Amino acid sequence: MDMDYTATQSVSRQHPETRSTSMDGTDPSQLFDDTSVAPGGQPTGFQGQGVGTMGHPGRTLLSDPMSNLAMAYGSSLASQGKDLVDKNLDRFLPISKLKYYFAVDTVYVGKKLGLLVFPYMHQNWEVSYQQDTPVAPRFDINAPDLYIPAMGFITYILVAGLALGTQNRFTPEILGMQASSALVWLIMEVLVVLLSLYLVTVNTDLTTIDLVAFSGYKYVGMIVGVVAGLLFGRTGYYLTLLWCCISIFVFMIRTLRLKLLSEAAAQGVLVHGARNQLRMYLTMSIAAAQPIFMYWLTYHLVR
Repeated sequence: MDMDYTATQSVSRQHPETRSTSMDGTDPSQLFDDTSVAPGGQPTGFQGQGVGTMGHPGRTLLSDPMSNLAMAYGSSLASQGKDLVDKNLDRFLPISKLKYYFAVDTVYVGKKLGLLVFPYMHQNWEVSYQQDTPVAPRFDINAPDLYIPAMGFITYILVAGLALGTQNRFTPEILGMQASSALVWLIMEVLVVLLSLYLVTVNTDLTTIDLVAFSGYKYVGMIVGVVAGLLFGRTGYYLTLLWCCISIFVFMIRTLRLKLLSEAAAQGVLVHGARNQLRMYLTMSIAAAQPIFMYWLTYHLVR
């Protein structure tokens, strides 16, 4: 027994690595088997699949004729849908023409504001044309624009907030109701005018945007009236608003009669006939509605 034990110790001293390696060649200190490499030395995973196929799936998709056909058909449908939407939208609201209504400058804005407040001395009310196309507003004071109505609406809301604030009645809800009420009345006014033109069968070149522009000019007189009320009280408000109401009435009569009446009426000739009488009544009604809206939207702002 002593001789066998001595022989075993001598073998262990000559081959120390035999103690740290098991019979199957694995390291006993390793907790998990390494499965990243197969027994043949090849990496495990998706065997038999090339790098070009799995590494670039877009190439296979683009090389498929059916996929190309589907993409081309989808692009064609998208283009046709965009053209259809643009066509219908331009028919009801000509977006492409909005640039014309905002083609203004400082000189035009100053003259137009003066014309809205003092229209009595103005003589020529006809819109100028160049090759059957009306010239831009900055070249013709009689041309309708959307810059003054848009800025007038925003300024009116700000002045209304100022008036309510000086009376300790300002709240965001009241200001929002004021803005929405003014906008709703404007839309209703334009819709009623369009319906009236349709019922009377008036052939005119007035567009929906033109009606919005003419209806929005009353905000200038409303702003002047409210500011006068803030500075001089209710007496100043009533006097100033009365002046602005008469001014906008004259402005609308002299502007719309060239659009709604016949050429003879535009030249100042007395017009007879039931249809022309209806056109005259319609013109008077549109002009008379402006002072009513001006008073309705401002009387509660001045105390």
